[in-house]
Amino acid sequence: MKTIQKLLFLTVFIVTSVNAQVQKGHTDQNKFRQLKDVLPTPNDQRTASGAPGHQYTQQKVDYVMDIRLDEKEDKIYGDETITYHNNSKDNLEYLWVQLDQNMRADDSKTPLTKSSSSVAATYISPEKYKSKFTKQKNGFGFNIEVVETEGKPLSHFINRTMMRINLPTPLKAGGKFKFRIKWNYKINNYIKDNGRSGFEIFPDGNKNYTIAQFFPRLAVYNNVEGWQNMQFWGRSEWALEFGDYNVNITVPADHILDATGQLLNEKEVLNKTQRKRFEEARKSFKNPVFIVTQKETEKAEKGRSIKMKTWKFKAKNVRDFAFASSRKYIWDAMAVNINGNTVMAVSLYPKEGNPLWEEHSTRVVANTLEEYSKLTFDYPYPKAISVHAKNQGMEYPMICFNWGRPNPDGTYSERTKKRMINVITHEVGHNFFPMIVNSDERQWTWMDEGLNSFVEIIAELDYDPNFDTGNLPKDIVGYMRGDQSNLSPIMSQGDYVKQFGPNAYTKPAAGLYMLRQTIMGPELFDYAFRTYSKRWMFKHPTPADFFRSMEDASGMDLDWFWRGWFYTTDVTDIGIKSVKPYYLTDKPNERLKNLKEKYKSYFEDLGEIVYITDKKENVNPKAMDKYANGKEIPAYIYEVEFEKPGGLIMPIIVELNFVDGTKEKQVFPAQIWMKNENSVFRVFTTTKEVKSFVVDPDLETADVNTANNSWPKKTTNRFEMFKEKLKN
Repeated sequence: MKTIQKLLFLTVFIVTSVNAQVQKGHTDQNKFRQLKDVLPTPNDQRTASGAPGHQYTQQKVDYVMDIRLDEKEDKIYGDETITYHNNSKDNLEYLWVQLDQNMRADDSKTPLTKSSSSVAATYISPEKYKSKFTKQKNGFGFNIEVVETEGKPLSHFINRTMMRINLPTPLKAGGKFKFRIKWNYKINNYIKDNGRSGFEIFPDGNKNYTIAQFFPRLAVYNNVEGWQNMQFWGRSEWALEFGDYNVNITVPADHILDATGQLLNEKEVLNKTQRKRFEEARKSFKNPVFIVTQKETEKAEKGRSIKMKTWKFKAKNVRDFAFASSRKYIWDAMAVNINGNTVMAVSLYPKEGNPLWEEHSTRVVANTLEEYSKLTFDYPYPKAISVHAKNQGMEYPMICFNWGRPNPDGTYSERTKKRMINVITHEVGHNFFPMIVNSDERQWTWMDEGLNSFVEIIAELDYDPNFDTGNLPKDIVGYMRGDQSNLSPIMSQGDYVKQFGPNAYTKPAAGLYMLRQTIMGPELFDYAFRTYSKRWMFKHPTPADFFRSMEDASGMDLDWFWRGWFYTTDVTDIGIKSVKPYYLTDKPNERLKNLKEKYKSYFEDLGEIVYITDKKENVNPKAMDKYANGKEIPAYIYEVEFEKPGGLIMPIIVELNFVDGTKEKQVFPAQIWMKNENSVFRVFTTTKEVKSFVVDPDLETADVNTANNSWPKKTTNRFEMFKEKLKN
């Protein structure tokens, strides 16, 4: 006996050992595994809930500036005093200042980062040829005249678009440092020389100045990046600190000007009529009021004042400053009620923008402030300005530059109108992301562009319920089904992202729309999104803070969604693999008859039974009537196998189309794929015969392949379609 036991043990041992050698272990690759291996470890500055921690700090930077615009030479002269408040727990040896204008300087490295091939065009303008193929200097970039503190030169080093200020002694935690920079630069013609700001010159010689990134600005210092001093290559935007601004801007006396902040000297720069009209605008909540009319502008643009006028602005707790100036501006404004607080919606535009701009611009600004405030927080600034600028779409605190120009005769297409409404909504919306919820644009473009594009959908559909936003899940399908070698995950630094627009704008927006409409539902989503927005008002959130806040405030585990949609380029492809119809009947088949005869006592113990058959001709919808207690009993049964060729998991949305023409939609949460991400089964019981099943009938999940979404399968092959016709 012992010998037999030993032999059995030996056999088991050998088999087990062989199997151990053959089998390989694996790590957890389930789509629902947590993101703890990806997200940074929470700490006392950034909590696991996604909220700022009790030790959270951020720096403050205040600016006092005197700016002069030289219209004749197209130059800006600036003299700024900067007060840097070190609110961190660290002692700082130096400060980093951003010099964005150096991106287009003669010695800029940006042009050298672009791959160039042979000249394919057969023609080119002489100006473009000189710019492209000669070493002609354009004279752009900052000219730093003075860097000093307390009247003494301050050691500094310029590294392209960044300048390091070498502090005389380390700036202690809780301390502040004041210094002065005097500078000037040549303004670029953004139509000819490109750029996010600059000037446009009109045929009559007048110019429209939209001025931003125009002064040396402090970079962000925090516990995530240390100094965010990545070079500005021209695409990924900015990381900036909040502070208070006092800015005096001197321009030709016949210019109309507006800027970030409140105008302090209204009586000095506006005439009596303009001030009276502005007072009317402050009480007009339905329609814009003209402060400067087109007729007045047409008269003004014929002259050239040699006098100068200084406009004075004050802005508290803003991260940046920009302004616009021209004698061509028509100026209108209206009041907006944001939860009992009056905010001014303002537009500046040349006559070339009419009639489109006077019809829509200020109304779109007002609508944007209202709708964004509902989904985030009450807009806290006193105004929001939309400035007309050809081919531009850029945002700054309280002011943005927007395209949308009619034809010279004033006519415009629906496409032009749509694009104008689209860009104004988007750029005004940036007041919320990132001007207030102040993410790091240089690192994570999607955190401002994507979140903003999502809320933009809601605002545009409120302005026009039939508006084609271009940011819905169905709009991203073409991009997602493209060549994988030409795609980047959303969670990629903006400078090397491929297909920047879909990646940073549309895909995040479409994903958040799916979260709201399909995965979470508006009530849960809106509460969580509002929680995130309020938590990080006037602070510096990271992606982890967003992901964690959304889960913390909703009670939903969304790690599977963040991992798939944001960290990969996987696609949605969910289809129907098979459908097996069954029917309620009172006729047992031959096999069951034989079983009943063979196991008679067993079936007698069961009592009365009804039968299920796969023979449609044997269906009897009334087979259960006597057990129904007056309720209608499902007589049709369908076993459906769903497949998932795509890498992403999503809820399964199924539409049942019945023979009588009615429909029913059922939704199964994404967690249906937890145990098997390739195939799952569901049984549908109905009182009516199903004509067809359709997955994702309303295109809610960005499914890249709808060919497998239907049963019976929709036929696109002409021969197969002909066979179907013959059958019918």
